[in-house]
Amino acid sequence: MKVEIWSDVACPFCYIGKRSFEDALSRFEHRDEVDVQWRSFQLDPTMPAAVEGGLDALLARKYGRTPEEARAMNDRVTGMASEVGLEYRLDRARPGNTRDAHRLLHLARTHGLQDPLNERLLQAYFVEGELLSDHPTLVRLGAEVGLDRDEVERMLAGDEYADAVEGEGDEAHDLGLGGVPAFVLDRRLLVSGAQPAESLLQALQQAWEQQPAA
Repeated sequence: MKVEIWSDVACPFCYIGKRSFEDALSRFEHRDEVDVQWRSFQLDPTMPAAVEGGLDALLARKYGRTPEEARAMNDRVTGMASEVGLEYRLDRARPGNTRDAHRLLHLARTHGLQDPLNERLLQAYFVEGELLSDHPTLVRLGAEVGLDRDEVERMLAGDEYADAVEGEGDEAHDLGLGGVPAFVLDRRLLVSGAQPAESLLQALQQAWEQQPAA
């Protein structure tokens, strides 16, 4: 069974959803027969490489809120993250364009390292305050999970995988995915949002039972 997960490495609910899905998958009887693939979805493809003022200021501008209201929004998300064992430091977060991080994830897929890289990028952004549009940062993070530094540098210097990133974003819209995370199971069942592990486990079981007979 194939599970495709559309997500963005700068989406706080995507990291929460990843943890919930991992919990669900660990309890799924047929987990060794599940192929998980991460798909690209940029929340804001027009975002500049770096945004001044941090995440509170970005949310305040985006939603027309005061800085205090934006901080309260982030505090609520931090509380949600803690419920699945994540210790967000959103005060450190450095928003920026995630296109190159997604291109790196496509490179990692060719080496069987997509999942560990996705985890590393999420931790870097939500916990460590790394800027995921910065090429030296991406080279270092890629090398930490086993990618070749020279290969990562060559990829980032050009436009390799840019079409793949854009194409998966277009595919998400074609599938009717309005936001992320979005879990698509065998192209038959869709689960949207950072759902609890129990809901995701039920979806895995349902999708497995709906498979056509061999």
